[in-house]
Amino acid sequence: MFKTTALAAALATTATFAAAQDNPTVGGAPMMADKTIAENASAAPNLTTLVAAVKAAGMAETLMGDGPFTVFAPTDAAFGMISEASLTQLMDERNVAQLQQILGCHVVAAEAFSTDIAGMIADDGGMHVVPTVGGCELQAYMEGDALKLKDENGRVATVTTADVDQSNGVVHVIDRVILPSGQAG
Repeated sequence: MFKTTALAAALATTATFAAAQDNPTVGGAPMMADKTIAENASAAPNLTTLVAAVKAAGMAETLMGDGPFTVFAPTDAAFGMISEASLTQLMDERNVAQLQQILGCHVVAAEAFSTDIAGMIADDGGMHVVPTVGGCELQAYMEGDALKLKDENGRVATVTTADVDQSNGVVHVIDRVILPSGQAG
């Protein structure tokens, strides 16, 4: 009995280590493929503004749900491109609907790894429309080896860390906040 329990514990530890080892880190933090998007994002030191925004918008429970989701996760530096006054106003509880729409423009209701997106881009002749749960239509394209996303305002985000596997989808870290049509940032 002890040998079986010890073997099971060793295998579980090895599987967890292997999952973390195969998965990219985010902000230096290991990302676990058996954890949800919300759980892993909370562990990443460079996604603190995103995590705060998700909580303020009441969307944390959704990103802990079954999914599958693809999340384009802006870093703290990406949020830093938005003025502090605008960000403070956006995080105010009176602006929850606007915050939910903006965050929704970073979420796709399907799991799409970078190879899947690159294939769709190639199939569509170099540009693929990506509809988001927030109602945005992003234009995905490749620039060299870099996956780029253009929002409806012409702002371009680059995927800086791709294919962070999660239990309920995949995260691609981006360097710019995506905004719905007509919103400046």
